[in-house]
Amino acid sequence: MKRLLATVALLAVSAVACAQALVAGEVMKIDKPAGRITLKHAEIKAYDMPGMTGAYKVADPSMLDKVQVGDHVQFQLDRVNSVYTITKIDAQK
Repeated sequence: MKRLLATVALLAVSAVACAQALVAGEVMKIDKPAGRITLKHAEIKAYDMPGMTGAYKVADPSMLDKVQVGDHVQFQLDRVNSVYTITKIDAQK
């Protein structure tokens, strides 16, 4: 029974993480050598994070080639090894 409950809890957490909505933001700074991007963004409810400006690691450094400072973007933030990490980012046209 404990195993079943643990499995159900794990699936629920996974479903929430996968269903996380994209967040609107603006690129303020790009630091390619560090693999980081600074974004001014709206509230991120999944992490109880208010709208703010923050610097985040990117999962794939090539993501930084797709955006420029000043771009309005949609992005997904996940926790990877306990570090807030951008796992998806798209410039808005």
